[in-house]
Amino acid sequence: QAHRQHDMTTMWKQNALISFQCHVDACSFFAEEEPTNPCTPTTYHTFHEPASVLQIQKKLLNWYDKEKRELPWRTVALKEPDVNIRTYAVWVSEIMLQQTQVATVIEYYNRWMKRWPTVQDLAAASLEEVNKMWAGLGYYSRGRRLHEGAQKVVTEMEGQMPRTVDSLLKQLPGVGRYTAGAIGSIALGEVSGVVDGNVIRVLCRLRAIGADSTSSAVTEALWTLANTVVDPERPGEFNQALMELGARVCTPKAALCGQCPLKTHCHSYRKVLIPSPDFSTPASCTLCPTEPWLDDLGVHNFPRKPAKKAPRVEQTLTCVARRPSEDGEDEYLLTQRPNKGLLAGMWEFPSLLLDEENSKVKQKGALCAEVGRILGVEVNKDLLSYVGEVVHIFSHIHQTYIVYSVSVEDEHATEETQSEKLQWLTRPALLEAAVSTGLKKVCLHHCYISYRSTRITFLPQRKHETLFHKDVQISA
Repeated sequence: QAHRQHDMTTMWKQNALISFQCHVDACSFFAEEEPTNPCTPTTYHTFHEPASVLQIQKKLLNWYDKEKRELPWRTVALKEPDVNIRTYAVWVSEIMLQQTQVATVIEYYNRWMKRWPTVQDLAAASLEEVNKMWAGLGYYSRGRRLHEGAQKVVTEMEGQMPRTVDSLLKQLPGVGRYTAGAIGSIALGEVSGVVDGNVIRVLCRLRAIGADSTSSAVTEALWTLANTVVDPERPGEFNQALMELGARVCTPKAALCGQCPLKTHCHSYRKVLIPSPDFSTPASCTLCPTEPWLDDLGVHNFPRKPAKKAPRVEQTLTCVARRPSEDGEDEYLLTQRPNKGLLAGMWEFPSLLLDEENSKVKQKGALCAEVGRILGVEVNKDLLSYVGEVVHIFSHIHQTYIVYSVSVEDEHATEETQSEKLQWLTRPALLEAAVSTGLKKVCLHHCYISYRSTRITFLPQRKHETLFHKDVQISA
């Protein structure tokens, strides 16, 4: 009887393992039974059962139909009968959504489409107008490439947007594999998968892909998975559903597994529910995790990413040069950046990249020379006042602006200084111009310091004072 009880216990354990492993875990093996079985991703890391694929498609689309957010570009994709306008509208949305949250994009997208509802309208706009519209959205080269692409469509393609994923990829600047797949499936009904950050997370957890998600092997495996699982009848909505799932349920740090329509198909979720022995990982598998599963992380063990590269640290000397206008309001001197590189074509205060630590005397001398070069006059460094430092974080640069200010009174400097690369703007006009968020921070910090210096004599200083603008908030 004891022997029989032992057999029953063994059988229960084996059944539990089989349930977790989903027939066969091809990336692990039982040391006693299959000591030399190689890892084959065809059974564990892929969607190898057609019936399972159909269930995933049905469950995900049912969830999406009930839970999807109403977004302006989705409405256009579904209701716009003109394929050219539909493709253009989805293209704009996909470029804006790169590295930018949906909530931020909505307002920009609506304003953009109201001003330039067709690709012909965008092509006729100036780059200055595009930069101004894009200001504050970040990654400014995206707006420039949209403009370039629109001009190419009008001048080289008779105003007709590309009609396939391959032609989108080849003919539009700034359109990569994901963007082409998204536009093609959403606007044109092309049966193509997509792989973005949200999709990577969902697929890695569904198929327990634990290797570095940025590696070429994992990237290609994910594209294969995406193209396998995409619904051929509703490819655009399926792709949006997969991204929606990653954005709202299968999130990076707080996955809501209980609300996930695909939890019964998820290897990571099964591993949480039914812990398995710590099987060894065959070195031949390029998709298996190279680090052990951590119970505390649960499904957040996947995906695995390499440590982020630390941003480059830069310091920039910046001079807020101002002059009184005819109506008494201060105007600020702006110069235009080169048409290539960081913040291409945007407007900024006279600035110099600081290569090494310098004394304030040297900093003032360098800025006086730069402002004097721009205006064609000599600027006395004793007129410069130190304002402070403003930090702004780009995606790859930790930028510190070392800010000085100067009041320009020279008549020769204030006459006829408007040009193609130089302009004087009032503060309200400056904040609406094609300037970066970093410049707005500098401008508002300067105004705040000036405000404090003028009121401190008359009013007691409050513990916290805040200067607001619709795009920037600075507190002291």
